[in-house]
Amino acid sequence: MQNLLDEPKLDAVKRIVKKHWGYDSLLPQQAEAMSAALAKRDSLVVLPTGGGKSLCFQAPALLCAGLTVVVSPLISLMKDQVDALIYSGVSAGRLDSSQSPDERSETLRLLNDGSLKLLYLAPERLLGAGGLELLKDANIEAIILDEAHCVSMWGHDFRPEYRRLSELKSVFPGTPIHAFTATATEKVRDDIVEQLSLDDPEILVGLFDRPNLLYKVERKNKTLEQVTEAIKRHPGESGIVYCIRRLDVEKLCDNLNQAGFKTAPYHAGIEPEQRKANQEAFINEDIDVIVATVAFGMGIDKSNVRFVIHAGMPKSIEHYQQESGRAGRDRLEAECLLLYSGGDYGTWKRILENSEQDGLEISLRKLNDIYDFCTGVTCRHRGLVNYFGQDLKAISCDACDICLGQLDLADDALLISQKIISCVMRLDQRFGAAYTTQVLVGSQEKRILEFRHDTLSTYGILSEYPARAVRDWVEQLVSQGYLQKTGEFNVLAITEPGRDILRGEDTPRLLKAVEKKAKTRTSKQVSENWEGVDKDLFDELRALRKTIAGRTGAPPYVVFHDTSLRDMARKKPLDRAAFLEMYGVGESKAQKYADEFLPLIRDHTSANKN
Repeated sequence: MQNLLDEPKLDAVKRIVKKHWGYDSLLPQQAEAMSAALAKRDSLVVLPTGGGKSLCFQAPALLCAGLTVVVSPLISLMKDQVDALIYSGVSAGRLDSSQSPDERSETLRLLNDGSLKLLYLAPERLLGAGGLELLKDANIEAIILDEAHCVSMWGHDFRPEYRRLSELKSVFPGTPIHAFTATATEKVRDDIVEQLSLDDPEILVGLFDRPNLLYKVERKNKTLEQVTEAIKRHPGESGIVYCIRRLDVEKLCDNLNQAGFKTAPYHAGIEPEQRKANQEAFINEDIDVIVATVAFGMGIDKSNVRFVIHAGMPKSIEHYQQESGRAGRDRLEAECLLLYSGGDYGTWKRILENSEQDGLEISLRKLNDIYDFCTGVTCRHRGLVNYFGQDLKAISCDACDICLGQLDLADDALLISQKIISCVMRLDQRFGAAYTTQVLVGSQEKRILEFRHDTLSTYGILSEYPARAVRDWVEQLVSQGYLQKTGEFNVLAITEPGRDILRGEDTPRLLKAVEKKAKTRTSKQVSENWEGVDKDLFDELRALRKTIAGRTGAPPYVVFHDTSLRDMARKKPLDRAAFLEMYGVGESKAQKYADEFLPLIRDHTSANKN
């Protein structure tokens, strides 16, 4: 892109970032996004969760004389971000239905006297009665549209009210609009630009890969046991467990509490006050695990979620990218376990068919994509970024069950693959995966008999295996490019690499029909992030953070991220100057907390000299 940000302004931005947020450098794409903001140019910025989207507009807002308006879809997200800004010494406010009259009055006072730098509003509040009128006399420098994928019906969370945000161009002519999202395919990006009428926008797309996340995918067998084993790998750490249905949430939460874990449920059927209390208990670390439907999490800015477990398959890759992305927002290691089954596919298909009319075909296509991801045996990181039109340079990500060798692969993969591809050939490449599977296992289904496919040489050739395993193998061959799905009905076709298999010139990877317990091998990310860290000191710092949070009412991760605590436990600063050099320690937080953290670090260091 054109370098719109001159060096003096870039230096000024960096000084602001260091002063208020305590960061010595910017992440990829942040300088470019800030450049567009300060040049008053429309932009669309797509950065993965944890990629620092908020800083892209928060820091430039402090260099501008007027107000930056942030349109955000969820109250909890606005509250989290405003609280964090205030604790970092930034004048920020919000207007939403959860506030008391005094809180709203204080925000309006700051707005009217011109001292407010960032104002957060929901789209309904902005476009509702009196919303635009409220801002007519404000000196608006920029309008930020967060979670911008909501504007596109091609996205995973389309919200019709977001379409009305295109009115902002006519209401505030000449005011730059900056759209931000964590997940958007190229088609969604194009739709966002069109629907919001962005004027020659700067389009910035970061890498979708989250190398700090360890992805694992398992077929559901004993769900409670699988979830329990995963939680035990993270004692005392924060995690989210997602379920498809409310009933599943309640049942799993009860079972986990009976097993001695500190959990609470979250779904739309719980009374609002109790739901809010459960969410705050999770944010404030009074409980370790929240068990929830996908209604939970979009507005949560909690940085130290160390694991996300899907106890049921999500309904799209976009949803999975966003939901799993709530782990490790501090860019430290985190585990993402996805449990799936064919039953999950059927459940989502029924839900979509009963609840969606417009866009049903798109939703079902996305459902097929996530099922293919689950059953595939290609690198999980590569599979996700490929979906969003990117690729990985490294051969191995070293952070997924595939690349870490944690899957049991079939020893006779070549022979099995040849049988499957031969069957596709004998079916004249005219049928889909489900039908082909039924022929391979020797089904007596009426259609197979009518078409006389029971007379094919490949009929029943894999009858010794469960149909579920054979169907998975078909999908694995598709995901590795040996077969492809074509046309409106996803008919299987053989690719050139697939013909190499028939000639015995290539061998794919297929999972064993009966999975065994995964072999253990630790992600390199885990060991690197803990290198040099005094874990005992880290635990003491974490306990102090919890005490301060309880006293001040701020969530623990707003006081300091885990990244900051690990930096302290690694470098052990003994004076205020050294404390200011810790990651994420700005002037405001040093003033607030140095007198409590430094004595603890000194005492620990003195007591452990030997």
